[in-house]
Amino acid sequence: MENLWNDEDAAAFDNDLEMRVYTSRLLGNNPNLVMHGGGNTSVKSTVNGEDILYVKGSGWDLETIEPAGFAPVKMSTLLSMAQQDHLSDTDMVAQQRQAMINPEAPNPSVEAILHAVIPFKFVDHTHADALVTISNTPNGKTILQKIYGDRVLFVPYVMPGFILAKAVYEQTKDLDWSQYDGMVLEHHGLFTFSDSAKTAYDKMIELAGLAENYLLENTQLPNPLPSEGVTESYLSKLTSAVAQIKCPEAPETILAMVNPFSIAKALAQRDLSVLKQASVLTPDHIIRTKQKPLILSGDEALIDEELQAYITAYQRYFDQYQTGETCLNPAPNYVIIQGEGSLAFGKTEKEVSIIQDINNHTFEAILRAQDLGGYVPLSDAELFEMEYWELEQAKLKKS
Repeated sequence: MENLWNDEDAAAFDNDLEMRVYTSRLLGNNPNLVMHGGGNTSVKSTVNGEDILYVKGSGWDLETIEPAGFAPVKMSTLLSMAQQDHLSDTDMVAQQRQAMINPEAPNPSVEAILHAVIPFKFVDHTHADALVTISNTPNGKTILQKIYGDRVLFVPYVMPGFILAKAVYEQTKDLDWSQYDGMVLEHHGLFTFSDSAKTAYDKMIELAGLAENYLLENTQLPNPLPSEGVTESYLSKLTSAVAQIKCPEAPETILAMVNPFSIAKALAQRDLSVLKQASVLTPDHIIRTKQKPLILSGDEALIDEELQAYITAYQRYFDQYQTGETCLNPAPNYVIIQGEGSLAFGKTEKEVSIIQDINNHTFEAILRAQDLGGYVPLSDAELFEMEYWELEQAKLKKS
């Protein structure tokens, strides 16, 4: 994994926030670390004698973030919140908002409390592909412990937001953080930290690179075989069928794009047992892709039947885990056509291209995971918890 730090560039920044922007953009420039708004970073500073956490704001992308993209939140409030026994994520967001010293700034990341309890000036968090790929295998934790030894703190998977911050707070109350170079959140990603922006960044590149090197040395991607491809008639019927469910009031607004990359075809040509493993690489992706794709046989006559089976299964999944939430649209956001490849659906080219991009990283993870015993994503219950997160439900009800 390439380290993009440049001493000459870094010398141009003379305050905490500018340096935070610089290394955040370095992380954001590597799609194997963060994608499409993923990951978050922070820096602890002082404003008018008060300790402040500048943390990535909601809606900002690390690749292009600017100083205005960081929310300034009072450290005293965040640390006090970490000591509360229970706190809904909706209340957490409201309290964080009230603790901001600039009302014009964006909402703080839902991981703001977690950043606050890590006692270092600079904190970096990414969803490093290689690390999460390994984590999503049967012996993932054992492999990661072999790679990192005692260099990192391991935290079992917990839903992002307050309960994750609380879990880390309780696990590290009496911890000597200086003995660790990073923290691994199973199925979620990697944290590194230091009082130096460069050191925190260097550690991220090194630790994520170790996982990346392990995958390259112990797994191999298959090459796709030539295929006839699906017909225009098939694509037209499939797109129309999905559009009628996804947007019945205006089905013509739904776009479908064939994934042109060989990684999609390579996955589609694996056994059905492998295709059924397809699910999100990290839970943050679920809002874009849904929890699972629709797997199609490629038989045009079966499109309606296979689509209806997917919708029925999705409704069953919702009914099993719902506790009063509003059901999302049951149509798939992408499909895998056996032997051929994948398609994504959305209302704009940007939406569809983001799904395709996320899928390509996920498809590679699934294929590499086969050499490590198979791909084991989060359970349906855990996926539902993320897909129907109260913060996302609040946005849905408001709209």
